[in-house]
Amino acid sequence: MKHRGRHRRRKRGRALRAFLTGTALALTAAATMISASQATVADNPGALKPITSSAETEPLRLQERLVPQATLDRLAGAMGRPVGVSAVLKGTDRTLLDSADCTSAARKSLPVAPRAAHAYCWDPSDTTDPDWRPASVTTSGDADDDGAWGENRVILSGWTHSARTGPAAERGLAKVAFVDADDRARLTYSWVLLVVPTADGRDYRGLASTVSGMVWYQDKLLVTAGTGRSEALYVYDVNRIQRTTVGESAIGRVPGGWSADGYRYVMPAVGTYRFPAGRCGTDGPPCPGGLSLDRGSAPDSLVMSEWTPPDSDRHARLWRYAFSDDPARGGLLAADRAGRVGPVEAFETRAAGIRGVLAYHPPGTTKTSWYVERLADSPDGRGSLWRQDTSGAKAARCGSDNTHHCWAEGAGSLSYWQETGEVWSLSHRMLYSAPMSSIDSSLG
Repeated sequence: MKHRGRHRRRKRGRALRAFLTGTALALTAAATMISASQATVADNPGALKPITSSAETEPLRLQERLVPQATLDRLAGAMGRPVGVSAVLKGTDRTLLDSADCTSAARKSLPVAPRAAHAYCWDPSDTTDPDWRPASVTTSGDADDDGAWGENRVILSGWTHSARTGPAAERGLAKVAFVDADDRARLTYSWVLLVVPTADGRDYRGLASTVSGMVWYQDKLLVTAGTGRSEALYVYDVNRIQRTTVGESAIGRVPGGWSADGYRYVMPAVGTYRFPAGRCGTDGPPCPGGLSLDRGSAPDSLVMSEWTPPDSDRHARLWRYAFSDDPARGGLLAADRAGRVGPVEAFETRAAGIRGVLAYHPPGTTKTSWYVERLADSPDGRGSLWRQDTSGAKAARCGSDNTHHCWAEGAGSLSYWQETGEVWSLSHRMLYSAPMSSIDSSLG
């Protein structure tokens, strides 16, 4: 009897241990599921929330300031007759390589889902300095609804130099690659340095700004002005590109002519859009991140996203301004007589680290979908692309862990080329496109 009692106690002990082990495993599995669910919820930016009150839209208001015509004419008179885009393209001196000829590291930075239909890496002479990085893209599909500028199809890519290292003359500068895209099998390009004329029009300085977004609309190129500034946008005129005459590292007027840190062309700013409320930041107006053009709105509109760090828990804003329909104000935003520009639509999103934004109207519908491209928490991590509206959000999934981080590494802005149905963007060192149809398919 005593022996059987010990046996029953051993069986009860084993049963209790088995029960406790099973419970622990179940609790661990449940915790893992809850953790994964929480991570998914945290990653999902959810539905857009409309911003309608005047108190909330007032910080988005802009003030237009155009450079006097006399100032621009004085600079052009001193430098010589401006050249057009076609002249820049005729003298291209660099070549983009097809993805098959790019390094494996460059190709690895491309999106996993959806995959790029066309992809190119930059001329090796432009990738040796890691402080020069591409961040923005726009095309002649933005500039004109037939997809071309004159006889050329063109892609523009904005690059910014960090202020950390390199020659002092280059720190913080911004330049634009004018890419001849007539032949997709052979893309070539030339550089144009962005500059700002002095008040008297007798000189210019380099634009010290982070060009995270840009839009080419009609003859104007609008670029973001970076964080911590009262300027939201700088405005350029592609018909006012000027040739330099001296190949020195200096920028501006020098003995014997005009220099631009060795670049052959400069483009002087013709205006700015500023936040009257002051510098952008946490307690002020939103710092612009991405820019894009929406040709599906009436009138055409400039779409903007707010830049917040990828690890920020602060909700970002998405909004748009209408372009002017006055023929005398081609490429400028719709402003009142005092030069004030107000947003025509605005939303709040839980997304952070937004690098690119698009507002797109699927054919046959009146609905607008907002595509929000988010950077990863790590500098070289893979980003994600979400489609949002006031109902919810969706993103592609990829990899064995079914993650949403399927987009490019170090992603740049987004640009939709209406004529071809393509979306163009950038990674650290690649320029690529994907059909909007494949993007929508990958997002379900």
